[in-house]
Amino acid sequence: MRAHLLQLDLVWEDHEANYRLVERALDQADPDPGDFVLLPELFDTGFSFRTEKNADTEDRTLRFLLGLADDLGVTIQGSRTIRPCDCDKAFNCATVAAPNEQLLCEYRKIHPFTFGREPEFFAAGKDVLTYTWNDLTVCPVICYDLRFPELFRRGLKLGAQIFAYGANWPSPRQHHWRALSIARAIENQAFVLAVNRTGSDPHLPYSGGSIAISPKGDILGELTDQPGTLSVEIDPKALHDWRATFPAWRDMRL
Repeated sequence: MRAHLLQLDLVWEDHEANYRLVERALDQADPDPGDFVLLPELFDTGFSFRTEKNADTEDRTLRFLLGLADDLGVTIQGSRTIRPCDCDKAFNCATVAAPNEQLLCEYRKIHPFTFGREPEFFAAGKDVLTYTWNDLTVCPVICYDLRFPELFRRGLKLGAQIFAYGANWPSPRQHHWRALSIARAIENQAFVLAVNRTGSDPHLPYSGGSIAISPKGDILGELTDQPGTLSVEIDPKALHDWRATFPAWRDMRL
């Protein structure tokens, strides 16, 4: 079974254009039924604070994800802006859709990016969540969450075997993206699937660098700064064998 990380040059605040980008990338990737698809953070608009304009208030992006999952027979994770009527701020939400239009998970980003003023527009989520893909437990995370290993430990305690995150991670801190992604895989003895956007928005450049990492910390695949899709095989046996051979994960105390 394969995971497909879609590294896109997102179109600023244009839902329909970004839907078409995803569709074209999937046409080229040609996923099999049962595969997993991972999209960048706020894939439908880019990292914009104009939440009233960009919020998925009519569930267009939700319906898009549910429709893709059903049409292709895949599980797909992509983050969108949601703005509940009972909240004065929006949430940066990783939505996970599966075949038969199943909504598997709605993870709200726990760590809005304070340095980039995200908390002024997006509220923090509260709960670490997991969902199941092909009998593997997946923990969704979003961008800045990567800097907080305690979130990943909470995911591990919930049984996470894969950490899947989409990002708009800027070029100036690209080396942090790679180093921390590898660290999260090694310390949790889990697969890490990390997709970043590329190109630029009105504020920042992005260098892509989407990466897939094994539970041992080996690089399964990595992209440069150009749009593209990283497709990798996910071998559950490799995870189970490594955790059994070197069971450091069992020694958690906190």
